[in-house]
Amino acid sequence: MSDHESTYVPKSGFERWMDARLPIIRMAADYANLPTPRNLNYWWTFGGILALCLVIQIATGVVLAMHYIPNTDLAFNSIERIMRDVNYGWLVRYMHANGASMFFIAVYIHMLRGLYYGSYKAPREMIWILGVVIYLLMMATGFLGYTLPWGQMSFHGAVVITNLFGSIPVIGPGILQWLQGGFAVDQPTLNRFYSLHYLLPFVIAGVVVLHLWALHTAGQNNPVGIMIPKERLKQDTVPFHPYYTVKDGFAILLFLMLFAAFVFFNPNAMGHADNYIPANPLVTPNHIVPEWYYLPFYAMLRSVPDKFLGVVVMFGSILIWFLLPWLDTSRVRSLRYRPAARWFFIIFVVATLLLGYCGSKLPDEMVIQVSETADGQPIGLNFLWLTRILTTYYFLYFLVITPWVGLRETPKTVPDNIAAPVLDGDEAKAAAQ
Repeated sequence: MSDHESTYVPKSGFERWMDARLPIIRMAADYANLPTPRNLNYWWTFGGILALCLVIQIATGVVLAMHYIPNTDLAFNSIERIMRDVNYGWLVRYMHANGASMFFIAVYIHMLRGLYYGSYKAPREMIWILGVVIYLLMMATGFLGYTLPWGQMSFHGAVVITNLFGSIPVIGPGILQWLQGGFAVDQPTLNRFYSLHYLLPFVIAGVVVLHLWALHTAGQNNPVGIMIPKERLKQDTVPFHPYYTVKDGFAILLFLMLFAAFVFFNPNAMGHADNYIPANPLVTPNHIVPEWYYLPFYAMLRSVPDKFLGVVVMFGSILIWFLLPWLDTSRVRSLRYRPAARWFFIIFVVATLLLGYCGSKLPDEMVIQVSETADGQPIGLNFLWLTRILTTYYFLYFLVITPWVGLRETPKTVPDNIAAPVLDGDEAKAAAQ
């Protein structure tokens, strides 16, 4: 699929002139005609949804930047001015704020699909690695953007996160001072965060281009998880356009309906009420929590009593994804044909969701209370210990379970071609021929 010949033929003088100097039209036409596995399901549409989310975030971000004032005394009021005085400012702001949540919903589904169908395995390791880089950039961009309203949760969240870097031996204090622009979160910090928040989406766009380039080179995976040989390209692939442009378009419309439901009917559902209070360094919120899409990692951070080791665990939980193509020892890509691995994957997804729930709770709050001590202290399982159990499984899944299951399990028989799973008997034999 990756080495198909170009079928583009310039039809006008301008196209011929352009094609000889900057073949951008040929590149677009070749991408539209890219041979694509004909069995891709709707889990593959989230790539297009993510591209749309990135465009929405950049477009709304540029408009917001025209009115936002990166000043600790004026930032909060400038957000309120955008909401109240700028024409359709409320719409742009709510689209940008909820667009970040939609972006992360789509990227989590996209990454889980890659995990389930083994899209990180050779020859697609670079596609996966660039995807993880995009995710890290998204996390950085989301955190920086969350601080800009300069509300209570924004300010104190910035204090907590920047001080994490200060716990790194030797280089930590220098990194902390550079991030804060001084010895505390103040005006220089806001200037840095605003500049970086504006810059990083364009860096993400550049890495997305590399991601698509790597995808075009290695070819797309499919639910069966087999490589399509050249002799079966005509039988097992279809042009990307119009088949998948229409399919992706339908999925995007459904996604936009969900997006619009939040923007117009419950725009603050995924935010925090304390961020509508101006930042006050002298008043700390009762429970400092990040945005919902950081909660699993925040829970891991709190589960470790040592600050530096907590930072190592939190960042290690993401950096370990870079090693996944080499940690998975199975020759079978898709979990469709790996029943044992599929159950461990389901437990992993549930554990990650529970980590997010634990991150939203106070560590000493009880999950299951069995009894009480003589002085009235509850005895049972609290969220701190539940988080530690779930964090242990999270790392075991990557470092132990994935390599071990790949070596020990007996997978089901993988079909010879992508048409076989939906055909029976004589039809399957005819398709194979």
